[in-house]
Amino acid sequence: MKELEIFHLSGCPYCAMARKAVAALQAEKPEFAALPIRWIEERENPALADSRDYYYVPAVFCGGEKLYECSPGSDYAAISEQLRGAFLHSLAE
Repeated sequence: MKELEIFHLSGCPYCAMARKAVAALQAEKPEFAALPIRWIEERENPALADSRDYYYVPAVFCGGEKLYECSPGSDYAAISEQLRGAFLHSLAE
C-alpha cells in the first residue's frame, strides 16, 4: 500500500466531487479507509505541483505515477470510478 497524492484547488467543483467520492469510498471498505492520502493544494505547494505532470485537478499520483487526471465536464460517477481504480492500485502496491 502506497500513499496517494491528490492535487486539488480550493473552490474547484471537480475537487469537491473528488472529496465527496473519497469519503464515500472510505466509508464503503475498511481497506480504502486505511489508505494514506495526502491532499495537496497546488497554490500552497507550487514547487511540488510543478514537479508533477498534470494540467487539470483533481490529479492523483501514487509513487510519482499519475493514476488519474480529471477532465473538464467529468461528473461525480466518473470521478468516483477513477478514484476507485486509484485506491485499488495503491492497495496492490
